[in-house]
Amino acid sequence: MKTEKQLQGIHGEEMAVNLFLQKGYRILERNWHCGHLEVDIIAEDDNHLVIAEVKTRKTAIFGEPEIFVDFQKQQRLIRAAMRYAKFKRVTKEIRFDIVSVINCPEMQQVTHIEDAFKPRW
Repeated sequence: MKTEKQLQGIHGEEMAVNLFLQKGYRILERNWHCGHLEVDIIAEDDNHLVIAEVKTRKTAIFGEPEIFVDFQKQQRLIRAAMRYAKFKRVTKEIRFDIVSVINCPEMQQVTHIEDAFKPRW
């Protein structure tokens, strides 16, 4: 049985997928794993392969959800993207996005931050 926090995260990812679809992106993968590395959403548009991290919170009282994508998480996403690109022979430019979700009964807010961070190849 899933915890309330897990259910909140799943709902946030659903909201993020819907946002990407509304913007015309194609969803290639959800919760893609390679060993201990994981990417919430892998999508593409005409120009980019998008590696997206979804952060969902009930409130922003401790800060906006996106601030919790720290340097270590960014490095794991970059490693995952490199493995995915090699495995799938990706030729498009890779972009790292964050989808910040605040989901409480009083308010639902979904913010798509394109090009949220750059890899340090």
